[in-house]
Amino acid sequence: MRTLNNKLNKVFDTPNKKAFIGFLTAGDPTADCTVNYILEMERAGADLIEIGIPFSDPTAEGVVIQDANIRALKNGMTTDGAFDIVRRVREKSRIPLAFMTYANPVFHYGYDRFFSKCEELGVDAIIIPDMPYEEKAEMEEPANAHNVAVISMIAPTSEERIKMIAGEAKGFIYVVSSMGVTGVRSEIKTDLGSIVESIRAVTDVPCAIGFGISTPEQAKAMAAVSDGAIVGSAIVKIIAKYGTEAGPELYHYVKSMKEAVREA
Repeated sequence: MRTLNNKLNKVFDTPNKKAFIGFLTAGDPTADCTVNYILEMERAGADLIEIGIPFSDPTAEGVVIQDANIRALKNGMTTDGAFDIVRRVREKSRIPLAFMTYANPVFHYGYDRFFSKCEELGVDAIIIPDMPYEEKAEMEEPANAHNVAVISMIAPTSEERIKMIAGEAKGFIYVVSSMGVTGVRSEIKTDLGSIVESIRAVTDVPCAIGFGISTPEQAKAMAAVSDGAIVGSAIVKIIAKYGTEAGPELYHYVKSMKEAVREA
């Protein structure tokens, strides 16, 4: 069995087994907008949505998502506010959802309380960029108890650790395309094909590539060597530019990216 969670299996059960995963920050520019934008992205073809819980020190993020965190926090977004966004989405949609945040907010909320609420509201997975592999067990035990997959991240520097991390992965594996923080990149030069081969040698858990993908051409290229493409900063830039009127722009952008992934 690939995952704890049938909904995560379905993310990669698209006709050509290639998924498009989109990210946005909870509460940027408002909670109402986040709910609407998740539904627009689903309508445009997104297979899974990552919801960023804003944090004051997002160390893995570039300036685009840092700014989105600042805007959301200034608007009063909290962890409970992010859960409320999920509750409202779940009134209209069963799209798979993952939280993306940092270890500190989850720790302070309380692991069991946090993952119990994830299970209650239908959050399928969590991504914690600042959590080392060696410290994953502390969070994974309560997450597993509540049917929430803790997503493993594999970076170009993982090398000898790739097989160890991949061998224990659940849900899907987040392959980091480039060194550094999140953000749009004009070129992605990492030999991702060999990283994915190393992963597939030890597990059938799907892997999707993220960090830096912004164009349909990049999305297609990344999906061609993996099981899908993850896009965050490019989506957040659209939201930053159009604010409360970003819905139509997001729809057209995500539709074009999903079509590119489908062609991979």
